[in-house]
Amino acid sequence: MRPLSEIRGFGPVRLQALSRRGINTAMDLLEKLPAGYRDTTHPISPAQMTEGMQACFEGYLAGKPTLHRARGMQWVSATVADECGRIRCMWFNQPWMKDRLFDAQHVTLWGTCVRKKTGLFVINPTMEEPGKITPVYTAIPGVGQKPLRDAVRLLLDEYDGEDAMPTSIAERYGLMDRRQALAQAHFPTDLETLSKAKERLAFEELLMFQAAVAGAAGERRASAPLDVQDAWIDAFFESLPFAPTDAQRRVAAEVADDMRKSRAMARMVQGDVGCGKTMIAFCALYLCARAGGQGALMAPTEILAEQHMKSAVETLGRLGITCGLLMGNMTQAERRRAREAIVSGEWQVVIGTHALVSAEVAFSNLRLVITDEQHRFGVRQRTLLEGKGDAPHVMVMSATPIPRTLSLVLYGDLDLSVVDELPPGRTPVRTRIVPEEKRQGLYEFIRAEAAGGRQAYVVCPIVGEEGGEDALDAPVRSASQEQLELSRELAPLRVGLVHGRMKRQDREDTLSKFYAGEMDVLVATTVIEVGVNVPNATVMVIEGAERFGLAQLHQLRGRVGRGAQESWCFLMAEPNERLRTLTATNDGFLVAQKDLELRGAGEFFGTRQHGEPRMPALMLTTDTRLLHTAREAFLDLSRDEARQDEYRLLLRTAQKHFDKNKHIFGRN
Repeated sequence: MRPLSEIRGFGPVRLQALSRRGINTAMDLLEKLPAGYRDTTHPISPAQMTEGMQACFEGYLAGKPTLHRARGMQWVSATVADECGRIRCMWFNQPWMKDRLFDAQHVTLWGTCVRKKTGLFVINPTMEEPGKITPVYTAIPGVGQKPLRDAVRLLLDEYDGEDAMPTSIAERYGLMDRRQALAQAHFPTDLETLSKAKERLAFEELLMFQAAVAGAAGERRASAPLDVQDAWIDAFFESLPFAPTDAQRRVAAEVADDMRKSRAMARMVQGDVGCGKTMIAFCALYLCARAGGQGALMAPTEILAEQHMKSAVETLGRLGITCGLLMGNMTQAERRRAREAIVSGEWQVVIGTHALVSAEVAFSNLRLVITDEQHRFGVRQRTLLEGKGDAPHVMVMSATPIPRTLSLVLYGDLDLSVVDELPPGRTPVRTRIVPEEKRQGLYEFIRAEAAGGRQAYVVCPIVGEEGGEDALDAPVRSASQEQLELSRELAPLRVGLVHGRMKRQDREDTLSKFYAGEMDVLVATTVIEVGVNVPNATVMVIEGAERFGLAQLHQLRGRVGRGAQESWCFLMAEPNERLRTLTATNDGFLVAQKDLELRGAGEFFGTRQHGEPRMPALMLTTDTRLLHTAREAFLDLSRDEARQDEYRLLLRTAQKHFDKNKHIFGRN
């Protein structure tokens, strides 16, 4: 296949935009599957549109469209009708639609139907060509949908990629070949064939993941045992200002037992938001340091790394353990000083971001590696950090509860500890879905909470004016817009803003002010998803809640309910089955299982707006049975002596895929 630079219309600006999304080669583009489809082969009547339905409908414009303006917003409204009935449509921030639509015009539209106070509406429907199934790609600023579709068609005609699927598995499960599956996944001839293409690609991704995990992790290596004493565990927990839960003690003991063995520990510690996993990690780091080793804790964001560092100094410092911090945004002098302290062994515990795996970083005696929020890292980063020591013990933590089957596929090389108990005093968070027409009532609630001395978070999916042509979703409020509006609506309350693009010091200053009670409302992106602990915050508002995965919504909800006061989480969205799950339970594992069933494994860990799913094909399937089948197929292949050639080929192919597609297996 030709390089992307030889495709007509793909100049330096577009190539750079693609590269920012991890698309650098022709195969990268082909493997960036559509985020969804517009099926206009069977349009329905406007009268058939019901609440929550996303569909294609057709009819004529009944009357002239109208342009409205209010509260700094503008929208066009029109009614689409046929002989069976009618539906009202609204286009927000698209004033040109008034000129594209005219009385009695026949239109084919695609959109989502929502219920508002005055009835049913379709918000921001797009005008479509009837009789087609059109792919819709995740919006890439500067690269429209048409250039993407044209490029993919061209590359499919020239496709010369290898098929990683072992022949015996493809035949046994009746799976189509890879080229046909890719072609149908991008440009399906019909929905039945699309379903088969999804299954083929999802099956391959699951096999590749398992092979990559097996190949990257390999056999657990021999490791010199650490002389860890049970009395040290007691000493650690007795030094804390609160009593540990039985679950914390149990898991700490399991970790200590692993560290005493002559085989390197490989354990995942999983638990719900607020269960106390960080203290288990600090206990492990304390045991390692006291036994003469050096420990490293890698966090996915600078905010979380900084929070861990502050806690480590308070918790481990009082026990005589030296701690240090290494992050990519430090000055050159700060990084040099950190590297010196690490390689000399001056720092017994090193906390940082993925900067820890950079080539210049060397450890004195790395014996324990901990990765926090494991779902945000890949196998590669974990193994790179492990490579800084001689078969160090490995512990990974995740506050995203993962259904067991998915956990076996993604982390099949790890033993599992579940922290299944919350510390006493945690108040269950009451969760409600709030449609747009009740926004003013929500603002009054925030005012009342602030009057009582309490604080609120407001989380938005995007920082500023981002989005793109043909985006699948309706416009959503950005964090920068939200802060401006809330500063007006909630005056004189103090409204702050924090997001990942801010300078580290500015972000830290804002969070410090919120923590100190100098702000009433903090508008944020998902940078506050993990590691931010403000007991006085009792309200969490999530704008555009339908854009987030349930597991991520549950994580965000966990930022409140950390004190003794009653706390609330408000999901700004139209009610649907998925979001109602959160109103019914605070159990993270139940939430996770529902998320997997409803959305599929590919979108399980987040949203299209927050990092691409690590399994691009799986974002197209919600068949959890496929997880079982692929797991069974991989184990059968690995254990069948007669098929070891196929198994070894799969491991080699997965490793090549793993090296080439780091954005799939985890961020660099």
